[in-house]
Amino acid sequence: MSTINISTIGTRQSKWGEGPIWWESHLLYVDIEGHQIVRLNPETGNEQTWDVGERVGTIVPKISGGLLYAGDSGIVKFNPLTGAKHTFADPEREKRATNRFNDGKCDPAGRFWAGTISLVKNTGDAALYMLDNDNQLQIKLPKVTNSNGICWSPDATMMYYIDTPLKKIQSFKYNIKTGAISQASVAVDTAALGYKDSPDGMTIDSTGMLWVAFCHGGCVVRFNPRTGAKLQHIDLPCVETTACAFGGAELDRLFVTTGMHKTLTEKDAGKVFVLDGIGVQGIPAFAYKG
Repeated sequence: MSTINISTIGTRQSKWGEGPIWWESHLLYVDIEGHQIVRLNPETGNEQTWDVGERVGTIVPKISGGLLYAGDSGIVKFNPLTGAKHTFADPEREKRATNRFNDGKCDPAGRFWAGTISLVKNTGDAALYMLDNDNQLQIKLPKVTNSNGICWSPDATMMYYIDTPLKKIQSFKYNIKTGAISQASVAVDTAALGYKDSPDGMTIDSTGMLWVAFCHGGCVVRFNPRTGAKLQHIDLPCVETTACAFGGAELDRLFVTTGMHKTLTEKDAGKVFVLDGIGVQGIPAFAYKG
């Protein structure tokens, strides 16, 4: 196995970095608690930021132009050139004091999946939603507590999903034509593998293996969803590792977002880390087609 090099990119330190996605030779990600969308050029280290005035959990590009994010006020279309915002849907308006949108991604057909989190840890009080290409919102999984990592297999026949407090990666049969999920099962039981910390953001490589960042755990771990086995564990010099995404010209660099610990002082907390030499490639990200 090749030697893995771990470094930081850029100078920005997020309060709570999340939601990385590689798009048009840049890394897009969010600073949830800093209310920022960030566009990072890894070649130059240049960082563009947009303050959206609310906590924003995840971001995706729109095929028709602009961005789509999910945050405190629901699912929002955002124009980075003008700062204009338009809310598509706000399904948990009545829970805004306790809930907000968290992680999400687009599926290979361009539907936007995003879930909510109960900030007061009310079990089952959040949900996973899907915004289809006609801008119609559906509840796909009710009774969620902390909706987090989501991704699809390279052949788009499986969906993988994390509701963090369960400490499991769930798998579903996926119908790419309709967005229907079925045959729920447990692909990986992270607690049973000895991980006491929280599985957070997730991505997938071209061989169908899952990469998961562990919040409070300071690591990224590669799992085989077909066998449930741990394949690789990589420690990072920051406790709050939050999410990961493949990027670079060959999609062979793993970018990891991080946050600041409540009490620890860490030099690089909140920065974006990049792992080079991991020996695998990711798959391209998908944009919203609605």
